[in-house]
Amino acid sequence: MAGLVLAGAIPHLGRMRDAANRPAYLDNHATTPVDPRVLAAMRPWWEANFANPASIEHAMGREAEEAVEEARRHVAALIGAEAREVVLTSGATESNNLAIKGAARFAASQGTERKRVVTLVTEHKCVLESVRDLAAEGFEPVLLPVGPDGLLDPEALRAALEVPTLLVSVMAVNNEIGVVQDIAALAAIAHEAGALFHTDAAQAAGRIPLDVAAMGIDLLSLSAHKLYGPKGIGALYVRRRPRVRLAPLLSGGGQERGLRSGTLATPLVVGFGEAARIARLEMALDEGRVAGQRERFLSALGAAIPGLRVNGHPERRVAGNLNLTLPGGVDAQAVMAAAPGVCVSTGSACSSASIEPSYVLRALGLPEAEARATLRIGIGRFTSPAEVDRAAAELARAWDTVHRRAAAE
Repeated sequence: MAGLVLAGAIPHLGRMRDAANRPAYLDNHATTPVDPRVLAAMRPWWEANFANPASIEHAMGREAEEAVEEARRHVAALIGAEAREVVLTSGATESNNLAIKGAARFAASQGTERKRVVTLVTEHKCVLESVRDLAAEGFEPVLLPVGPDGLLDPEALRAALEVPTLLVSVMAVNNEIGVVQDIAALAAIAHEAGALFHTDAAQAAGRIPLDVAAMGIDLLSLSAHKLYGPKGIGALYVRRRPRVRLAPLLSGGGQERGLRSGTLATPLVVGFGEAARIARLEMALDEGRVAGQRERFLSALGAAIPGLRVNGHPERRVAGNLNLTLPGGVDAQAVMAAAPGVCVSTGSACSSASIEPSYVLRALGLPEAEARATLRIGIGRFTSPAEVDRAAAELARAWDTVHRRAAAE
């Protein structure tokens, strides 16, 4: 009876799919599955020790605190930072807001005359909105264009910095087209002009090597669920020497060096740390495998759909990304609807409620019709050859169906 009550109390229990019945998941830029090793590391902190890591007056609290600090060390190691430079947050959206607004507001409190904040038109929504929000506080938002390949021309940045600038924010890896910006070169240009440099590295961490010291990064945002960790946890790297100063967004108990008050969720932090540890050790192996799966998928789909086009720089991109414009003027949403056994997307998950075509693709110069005919493919650590083959075949059939239907209308 107890079992029946439990099942009845969880209405979605029957909807959960086992691996055999699950759609082919090729949307690893939206989120990644939690690695089983990460789940195993988290479980004791839900069950055996649930203490608040700030409760250091007793043994369980001290154990939780040490687990948090060990996880922080793993996150720091992934990006070449010191552990004390890692501020734990709820994810990259919060980290980006804290980096951009926090830097601007602290500088304003010190009477800065630097009011310009520079970013790219292709940044994640949370960066664009953070920069735009600062306009109401007297700052000057500047959104730079990118080339048709999605990359920023360093000279465009240099020209923008002729006006005294407080902060430059450039995403390391674009979340839609997967292109990799030359962060070290852009950070150097920012520093020459006396500006701070921030990068949203949510899509980069675990996919490409990152070293905040070697690359000259002052602030860097991370999110665990993009690297096979749990949702709801992330981090902001804040350079210690020379020190970067931020105004906190939240008021409270002063956790995280006063920059992010609130009780830390030990299981999530531990999971983040384990995901970072695995990513640092297995990054090269992961990316080699993922690159092979990407080429397998592209070869199969390209053979079935002549005229398929890849958007973004052909080489300076992460291994698992494909941003594909379908020929024939088909609507990508219609193709996705005709391929229920495949999980892909048309762009950022954070923008999926919008009926407008991707602003990233429009910034590359794609006409609206082509932007609406584009799919984002994200291949990851657990994508199997069978999933790749099944997804390519089903998407090809769906495209053919939608194309024929549109031609007949």
